Amino acid sequence: MESSQARSAFLEGVRAVAALAVGALPFGLAFGVVAAASTAVPPLIGGLSSTIVFAGASQVALIDLLDSGAPWFLAIGTALVINARMAMYSGALATAFAEFPTRWRFGLPYLMTDQAAVVSILRFEEMTDPDERRWFFLGAGLTMWTPWHIATWVGVLAGGQIPASWRIDFAIPLMFTAMLVPSVRRRSDLVGALVAGIVTIAAIGVPLNLGLLIGTFTGIGVGMLVRDPEPAT
Repeated sequence: MESSQARSAFLEGVRAVAALAVGALPFGLAFGVVAAASTAVPPLIGGLSSTIVFAGASQVALIDLLDSGAPWFLAIGTALVINARMAMYSGALATAFAEFPTRWRFGLPYLMTDQAAVVSILRFEEMTDPDERRWFFLGAGLTMWTPWHIATWVGVLAGGQIPASWRIDFAIPLMFTAMLVPSVRRRSDLVGALVAGIVTIAAIGVPLNLGLLIGTFTGIGVGMLVRDPEPAT
C-alpha cells in the first residue's frame, strides 16, 4: 500500500472520532480525579489502569465498587460484564480483521474502544480494502487512546484541586450518548437502549452500584426479544 493511501486512511480514522475524542478529555479527567481520591486503589495504579485496562466505563465502575466495599470478585465481575460489549464489537469486525497481517490482527484490538469500533463498523461497509481498513482503525484507535491517557494523568496529578463546580463528570454520559446515536440502526437497538437507560436510572439506589449491571442485562434481554432482522430505514 502506498504511503499516501495509508496516511489518507489513517487521517480519515482520526477525523471520524475527533469530536468524540474531545469528550474523552473531561471523561479521562473525571476518572483521574476519582482514581486520585480512591481509598482502595493507589493513585499510581489507578492511573496505570488506563494503559493496562484501557476501558473507561469499566475502570470507573471497578474503582467505585472497590471504594464502596464490594467484594473483589463482584467488582471484577461487573467490570468484565461492562466490557463484554467488546466481544460483540469483535464479532462484528472479525471478518475485516481476518484479512489483516498477524501483527496487526493481534495489536489493533488493544486500541478497540466503543468509538473506534462503532465508526469502523459503519465505515467498513463502504471501505473494502484491507490495508485502508487497518490504517483507518489505527487512526481512530490512537485518536481515542491519546487524549484519554493525557486527561487521566492530569486528573490523577491534579486530584482534589479541580473544583466540584466544574461538573466534569457530565462528559461521561454525554460521550456515550453521542456514540450511541449513530449505532442505533434497528428498532431493537433503540428499544434495548431506552430500556437499559430507564432501568439503570430506576435502579440507581441499588446497593454496590448494581443498577448499571441490572440495566445492562435488562436492555440486552429486551433488545433480543424484539430483535428485527433488517436495519430501520
